[in-house]
Amino acid sequence: MANPLPTLSLYIHIPWCVQKCPYCDFNSHALKGEVPHQEYVEHLLNDLEDSLHLVQGRQLATIFIGGGTPSLLSSQAMHQLMAGVRQRIPLSAQCEITMEANPGTVEAERFSAYQQAGINRISIGVQSFEAAKLTRLGRIHGPEEAVRAAHLATGLGLRSFNLDLMHGLPDQSIEQALDDLRQAIALNPPHLSWYQLTIEPNTLFASRPPQLPDDDDLWDIFEQGDQLLRAAGYEQYETSAYAKPGYRCEHNLNYWRFGDYLGIGCGAHGKITLADGNILRTVKTRHPKGYMRGEYLDRQFMVADDDKAFEFFMNRFRLLEACPREEFSRLTGLSEQQVRPALDKAIKAGYLDETAEHWQITSKGKLFLNSLLEAFLPDND
Repeated sequence: MANPLPTLSLYIHIPWCVQKCPYCDFNSHALKGEVPHQEYVEHLLNDLEDSLHLVQGRQLATIFIGGGTPSLLSSQAMHQLMAGVRQRIPLSAQCEITMEANPGTVEAERFSAYQQAGINRISIGVQSFEAAKLTRLGRIHGPEEAVRAAHLATGLGLRSFNLDLMHGLPDQSIEQALDDLRQAIALNPPHLSWYQLTIEPNTLFASRPPQLPDDDDLWDIFEQGDQLLRAAGYEQYETSAYAKPGYRCEHNLNYWRFGDYLGIGCGAHGKITLADGNILRTVKTRHPKGYMRGEYLDRQFMVADDDKAFEFFMNRFRLLEACPREEFSRLTGLSEQQVRPALDKAIKAGYLDETAEHWQITSKGKLFLNSLLEAFLPDND
């Protein structure tokens, strides 16, 4: 008998921003003129329609609307989008529906209308509470707007909301980084994404690198910040994600647990397990121009058996929770024996603990995640 199919999510990409941030390597495009709200939503729904044959009869556990800046989409367009998704695919009763938003004034006004469209979780891109740092990051909001957006999100009684915060910023001292974190914690979000700024290729920061804190300072920021978060009742459950008990991001959990997701919109990626157990990856057309001509699919390919173990563990070991051993075979279709040498090597190196039911990444494994994962690369037999 075939294994039951993994949990299914939907990722929707909105590609526009007011301006491109110098650290951003996402598929986002600075807005020239108006957002083509209705036209883009129609294309998204056609794209979804074209993808439905891959997931016949399955329902969505989570939806994540990312970008770009999804909150540039008018509330009317968001209603149209969510209604169109519901008409085409069933949502589970508990479906978590997240939208990324900027703390800008206008968008905050729309939060309530987005909620009426079905959005029950918002992720607010704060990045920092220091005006000078926000300017360096190319952000167009100020600290007051971030605070206001968090208060608004609290007042709406959403299922949850997240604040996105960065550390290791240009010329940032340890104290400044921790002060940002204290201000975020004071707003009491159920979920905090707290991640280190990294310089990605093909970004403005890559061509003119700013002065970033050194490794010792970064370690101190992480260690002291982690203590602040724990003391405030947050639990780290993924490399850069902290949540109050019961408020982990279900969409991200499904992603890291090697679940399935449809991706629609410019440059969106998808991963779908087919009825025969094969895993299909899809990539949509990156540029809005081509996408809006109705050329949605850029490419698709089956994941080779040789790559499945690495892909599974690369996702699974970002989570700090124990990994049930049965999931490996169920989600990859491979037998544990095929990765036994790599597992033994990781256990011997102190990166992993193994019980009859689980694998658990150790604190040493967390520190040397790349070395741990390398053991599962196809040419590492």
